[in-house]
Amino acid sequence: MNNPDLPGPSRRKFIKASTLAASATMLPAFDLQAMAGILKNSKLKLALVGCGGRGTGAANQALQADPDVELVAMADLFEDRLASSYNSLAEAYQGTGKVRVKEKNKFVGFDGFKKAIDLADVVILATPPGFRPYHFTYAVENGRHVFMEKPVATDAPGIRKVLEAARLADEKNLNVVVGLQRHYQENYIQTLEKLRAGAIGKIRSGQVYWNSAGVWVRPREAGQSELEYQMRNWYYFNWVCGDHILEQHIHNIDVANWFIGEYPVSAQGMGGRLVRTGADHGEIYDHHFVEYTYPSGAVVASQCRHQPGTMYRVGECFQGTAGSVETNDAGVAKIFDLEGREQAAIANSEGHNPYQEEHNRLFASIREGGQINDAYNGAKSTLTAIMGRMATYSGQVIGWDEAMNSEVRLMPETVSWETTPPSLPDADGKYPVPMPGQYQAV
Repeated sequence: MNNPDLPGPSRRKFIKASTLAASATMLPAFDLQAMAGILKNSKLKLALVGCGGRGTGAANQALQADPDVELVAMADLFEDRLASSYNSLAEAYQGTGKVRVKEKNKFVGFDGFKKAIDLADVVILATPPGFRPYHFTYAVENGRHVFMEKPVATDAPGIRKVLEAARLADEKNLNVVVGLQRHYQENYIQTLEKLRAGAIGKIRSGQVYWNSAGVWVRPREAGQSELEYQMRNWYYFNWVCGDHILEQHIHNIDVANWFIGEYPVSAQGMGGRLVRTGADHGEIYDHHFVEYTYPSGAVVASQCRHQPGTMYRVGECFQGTAGSVETNDAGVAKIFDLEGREQAAIANSEGHNPYQEEHNRLFASIREGGQINDAYNGAKSTLTAIMGRMATYSGQVIGWDEAMNSEVRLMPETVSWETTPPSLPDADGKYPVPMPGQYQAV
């Protein structure tokens, strides 16, 4: 578990065209043809799978990352969401020729992702995370470069599937960037360089936070099937979302893994729902507190909360043998000595946008014939968050291997409009909420 599979610049393996030619006999013919075509052709075709706010934002950033990329296909479960995303992008890029999605290339439904991916060189995967392992696998099997949002799964079988596809991406020399954008953010990268140079000594403890008021709720509408209701409100159902400890707090948990340079050996914690207790909040908790123990002995306290009117904090702190550091995505990273005196303040340069930078790096790597593969770290940081959820739901200590090898499957391998959702409401419209001491996590 040591040495996390660090994404981004530290894992970039730029390979010159001459190296590709020299390695020609070692690679499958299909991949060579695909790579040669991408390197020669001026246009890169882009497909968007998952047309919500984050997917639309990612498509916008991809279109800005390279002068010769064009959006050619879109897929979503819902026609209205696809239309809204398309209209927004078409208006933003009117007259540029960068949004060229024909009506026949707008795909609605659970299988639409395959048709969209088939038309592209590069795909954006931004559906709810339960679907990610299956969409990612299809994209890699078909030789597509990928940007995929975090988290990358909601259960351990999904994590193992992503890791298997990550290995296949390596074999095919495909680029994979995961939307853990702090790895592409200047103040985090520069802070880590100072930590590796010994600025605070060896990290012994830390605290990571995502405490906020929560997110949207979409009321149930007359005539909706149970599956449509859950897909419209996916955030509140574990099989597609994984709870907010995965969906948002993964950013901060991932920073702990990244800065410490390890993945935890165990997690224990507690949580529940005190404020969001109604039927419209599905089955997830509104707060989690987890203690992660790392192989080096470092201990990190993780807390995330969705409760309006409470303290807001999103960021990270770590204490080392020679000082401490505080980071957050919106401000300045600061390093202190053991007496609390500020030793360094590290800000992003003006105009720096890590959401844009991760797409800039992806397309530059594709053009240069290089390779980024963030999928390993994306999967293992997702598993770290899943461990935390397993610990808070069950009240038990959860080990890394125990979590990784779990056969508990939240997400069905296939879903159609005929599928019965894994979680159903009772006669009062309320969903079963995991109960510590009773919940079987692994």
